[in-house]
Amino acid sequence: MRIEVDGERCIGSGMCTLTAGEVFDQDADDGRAVVLLPEPPAGLREAVREAAGHCPTAAIRLRGPGA
Repeated sequence: MRIEVDGERCIGSGMCTLTAGEVFDQDADDGRAVVLLPEPPAGLREAVREAAGHCPTAAIRLRGPGA
């Protein structure tokens, strides 16, 4: 699985960080999502899928196997 965040769509709601804080953070300047682990280990993938589902603007894209 590979994670991508569309910075143009992200509004900095923080749902990804609250749901999968090991994988996502927020930029200190604009609050938009930052991906800490672009290819998360298997144990974090369910949380990543949940975070993507909670994103109010669908800014998180999951690609590849396990997505």
